[in-house]
Amino acid sequence: MADKFQILTFVTCQPTLYLVDPLQNRNKTMSDIQNQQPALGGRFTFPGTSLTVNRLGYGAMQLSGPGVYGPPKDIDGALAVLREAVAAGVDHIDTSDFYGPHITNQIIRQALAPYADNLVIVTKVSARRGEDKSWIPAFSREELTQAVHDNLRNLGLDALDIVNLRSMFSIEHPVEGSLEAPLTVLAELKQQGLIRHIGLSNVTATQVADAQKITDIVCVQNYYNLVTRDDDALIDNLARQGIPYVPFFPLGGFTPLQSTTLSTIAGRINATPMQVALAWLLQRSPNILLIPGTSSVTHLRENLAAAKVTLSPSVIKELDQIGLAAKAKAK
Repeated sequence: MADKFQILTFVTCQPTLYLVDPLQNRNKTMSDIQNQQPALGGRFTFPGTSLTVNRLGYGAMQLSGPGVYGPPKDIDGALAVLREAVAAGVDHIDTSDFYGPHITNQIIRQALAPYADNLVIVTKVSARRGEDKSWIPAFSREELTQAVHDNLRNLGLDALDIVNLRSMFSIEHPVEGSLEAPLTVLAELKQQGLIRHIGLSNVTATQVADAQKITDIVCVQNYYNLVTRDDDALIDNLARQGIPYVPFFPLGGFTPLQSTTLSTIAGRINATPMQVALAWLLQRSPNILLIPGTSSVTHLRENLAAAKVTLSPSVIKELDQIGLAAKAKAK
């Protein structure tokens, strides 16, 4: 859920986050404003593409209502978060038309269209929402095709930059199973020009390898964070191929990360626990791209400021123990 190392235009300089003065920039386009911004965590190019993004992006899942269903309580706040993100240098937004459903993509369009040339919008397909807010697998040719057209319509695009096929053999975690049939459908839609590139989500290492026999895979998006580290080997393998790994729920999702060690380290280096968790991911591997989500401008600014946090080797060693302890406890 290939081309080799043509990526890794990774910037090692320390970025500085600042806010844009709207009065100073009122006669400038969004692209002009973005070009003024420092890189957020460095730059990375999706393999075999012209799509280069800052490593610290934004996930739009929380822009819809409770349970990722229905409209948000504060539509103006949702619009403000998106505009603030792009103004601060975010050029990678993760979304799906089953968020809402439809609503999140409509909010993105309202907030940001016409889109800046350098904005990369990544969406995903293979699920639909029930009236009870459930997540229902939608793997058929008809469902996948409809999902792509729904994304195009609600985002107001002629073609989608990247579409991730999300494995739905299990909603919670990757489970082995063939993705050949749905992936073939997406490959056909790519040939038709409706999709530019294809990625995977919620997948195993075997499914990634099998998918690469069918089409080029430009990214993999799985559940991974400081505590949940089942994909360590997959991340390293993808890095060798120049393929980005995009962890969803990098801050723990609906159950935010909580750790005494994390909080202690954060206090010691004058950062928030969530900033430390994001900084750890940025330093974990240069092929990791982050998409932390929030519906709050304040939290957005805190998340983006994680790009300024540098963790020493000794601190990283301490943080690594959190994942090791969680893995031992799970056994």
